[in-house]
Amino acid sequence: MIALLLALGSSLAYGCADFLGGLGARKAHVLRTVLIAAPASLAVELVLWPILGATFTGASIGWGVASGVASAVAFVLLYKTLAIGPMNVLSPVTALVSATLPVTVGLLQGEHLGLAGLVGLPLALVAVVLVSAGHGAGALRPSRTALLLALGAGAAIALQLVFLHQAPADSGVAPLIVGRAVSSTVTLVAAAAMYRRLGSERPAYAISATAGVLDSLANLLFLLAARSGDLTVVAVIIALYPAGTVLLARGVLAERIHRNQLVGLGAAAVAVSLLALT
Repeated sequence: MIALLLALGSSLAYGCADFLGGLGARKAHVLRTVLIAAPASLAVELVLWPILGATFTGASIGWGVASGVASAVAFVLLYKTLAIGPMNVLSPVTALVSATLPVTVGLLQGEHLGLAGLVGLPLALVAVVLVSAGHGAGALRPSRTALLLALGAGAAIALQLVFLHQAPADSGVAPLIVGRAVSSTVTLVAAAAMYRRLGSERPAYAISATAGVLDSLANLLFLLAARSGDLTVVAVIIALYPAGTVLLARGVLAERIHRNQLVGLGAAAVAVSLLALT
């Protein structure tokens, strides 16, 4: 139950962070947004260091570096995807891809689900799609570029989660600190290389920084959830994060919530209840 609650908190934080990051990327080049979000995320991890502790071993550093590279790629691809939009069509594509790989890894590592989990897991995957799917022919259709970016973002998010999960359980927040330091460095190098193509628009500092803080908290909650529960369950619960993105898009951007999305929210509630019984 604790792992489930942590995963739900992580999902909510991811959804809010993605919405704000996508919103910020509409105001300036995506790298300008990430240049603020990534260091803000690192600052949170550094604040948590003396509270939660960190053990820097070869394994925790190695997996942290791998997660940091994946995180940098995920930041750029995801924020660019959501900036192009429509958010409520592209979010489920990214979420479904981000759930599939961790679930596969968890099953291959010997995790097993009871009857409730065997029903709840596929139901949750269906909910991921429904909760933020567009309304048939009346919905805005994403471009091929946006779809490819969404697929890439989902894969990068999945790899980040898998790499963090592989870090030693007694390493504290060490893999998060290393990961955020690496992602900030990678972003800085990429921005320097593309400096002339970044444009002159001023980034949305507060929005971008808040996105980074929320993303950092989401990663922390995921790490705690994965250490106290099964990756297969945790990854699928976290993949429900489009619910937060869609609700914020509805309230702030006036994007409509359709009947199938409401059905998806109901399915998600049932799936979470079933997974809580595993």
